[in-house]
Amino acid sequence: MASSIPSTMRAGRAQRLLGSPPVWLFVAFNVLVLLWILASAVKPTREIIASPWSLPDSLQWGNFARAWDAGNFGTSTLNSLVLVGATALATVLVAAPAAYALSRLGARSAGAGTSLFAIGLGIPSHAVFLPLYQAMAPLGLVNSLWGLWLLYTATSMPFAVFFLTGFFRSLPAELEEAAALDGATPFRTFWQIMLPLARSGLITLLLLNVIQHWGETFFALVFIQDQKLQTLPLALLGFLQQMQYSGADWGGMFAGIAIVVLPLVVLYVWLGRRIIEGMTLGSGK
Repeated sequence: MASSIPSTMRAGRAQRLLGSPPVWLFVAFNVLVLLWILASAVKPTREIIASPWSLPDSLQWGNFARAWDAGNFGTSTLNSLVLVGATALATVLVAAPAAYALSRLGARSAGAGTSLFAIGLGIPSHAVFLPLYQAMAPLGLVNSLWGLWLLYTATSMPFAVFFLTGFFRSLPAELEEAAALDGATPFRTFWQIMLPLARSGLITLLLLNVIQHWGETFFALVFIQDQKLQTLPLALLGFLQQMQYSGADWGGMFAGIAIVVLPLVVLYVWLGRRIIEGMTLGSGK
């Protein structure tokens, strides 16, 4: 028994040593790509073509203003903020009671319900957008931010419920028993006791949902046609299409990409540790 412990530790250390270089190479590649985008965003087009890998000689902050105006990023940013925020909030409000009911109330159909949500994780969006379009068009939900909000919320449910189920299953049953002895209903137990204890999971789910939908392009491209309703990824796509007719503005293009990417980078740098801790806690439980 004593000899097996050092061998297990050596095996774990060897796995970490083998796994660390690829992970750090991947991280370094992504950081370099981000820095290259940011450096190109403050270069003139001529300098980007002549020396794409060099640092900028002078900072062209006008690229951001030009991209903001030409790409209609102001309206699109507001649309994305409202849409993504409402989607994340609605997902948490709907998924939390569902996950609690499936994991704690002991219904006979809980296992089958959990399995159905898990199966939903494997359904690709490209396989369902046509029937969704046919179902939503007669209801006036196509070319509507309300329709896109419903779509985002519905497609977020499988992961959200599956993710939160692990947190609620880990909570001690003695708390529910004590609440029941005090006369608390299951509804009150959920909102006043169990939900606050799953706060780390709720925050992690909220942040992951924001990250997922901030750059979502496929559903937005299919269901939104009006320029005034465009989200940030659609505005960036339209700005790139404009370059085909108005001439190459590579500085403005990289500035537009930076406008879309930077909010997520700032969010992850600010709250990345909380996201990782929440995911680790949920998987460990």
